[in-house]
Amino acid sequence: MANILAVDDEEDVRALLQAALARDGHTVKTLASGAAVTPEACRWADCILLDVMMPGEDGFATCARVRELADCPIVFLTAKVGEEDVVRGLALGGDDYLPKPFRLAEL
Repeated sequence: MANILAVDDEEDVRALLQAALARDGHTVKTLASGAAVTPEACRWADCILLDVMMPGEDGFATCARVRELADCPIVFLTAKVGEEDVVRGLALGGDDYLPKPFRLAEL
């Protein structure tokens, strides 16, 4: 199964992602901020799930910073669903954009 890095400032969302993805056999690490994403975490991850609206370094800035370090898909999980936000996220190197609230089966 996959090593998944989930980055979200909301503890409830991190706990949900941890439980659901681990139940499916994945190894999941969670971080509460974009600034906490290290080069080591990027090398470890097979996929990064990234919230956009976080205090400090938001998900867009995190994606731009780690895109060259992370040779894996980056999927935005966010309530920012405007067309300009989706286009911006994909232009920064994101591979997909899943609006919150999302269905676990869809993820």
